[in-house]
Amino acid sequence: MKFVRIAFGDSQGIVRLSALACSIVKEYYDGLLGAAQNDYMIEKFQSVPAITAQLENGYQYYIIEQDGIPVGFVGFYPTGKGMYLSKFYLDGSVRGQGLGKAALAFIIEKTKAAQMQRIYLNVNKYNESIKAYEKMGFVRIGDEVNDIGNGYVMDDYVYEYAIN
Repeated sequence: MKFVRIAFGDSQGIVRLSALACSIVKEYYDGLLGAAQNDYMIEKFQSVPAITAQLENGYQYYIIEQDGIPVGFVGFYPTGKGMYLSKFYLDGSVRGQGLGKAALAFIIEKTKAAQMQRIYLNVNKYNESIKAYEKMGFVRIGDEVNDIGNGYVMDDYVYEYAIN
């Protein structure tokens, strides 16, 4: 398993990440959110312009490769209270194989390197991945509803992972 960093200015990497994100997010979230909302969210958060702006504003993005094949990606950035894990996606073909735990170990490394002790994430209240996050040690600390425009909201639980 390999983590390939996508840097600001890496136009080919950003295009590659956006295409991977679109594929994984469409596969997983169309059924959960509906295609219209999911398409809106992909354009807003995972398009080439969106990823470029996020990288410019401190995000770190990594494509996860297994045997040279992209199978997922993570995106995170530091906040005042800890590392915010904004994106944590694996292709359906590799879920349940321990890649999530390995990716979390990588994110913990990066969080420690940034001298932070907590990782935060939001997860849709109806997302089946909640079980996986809790199994990895994330603890629910709240919930929130965020208006993302165009009549859509993100109805999420907020989770925290404390690094010991």
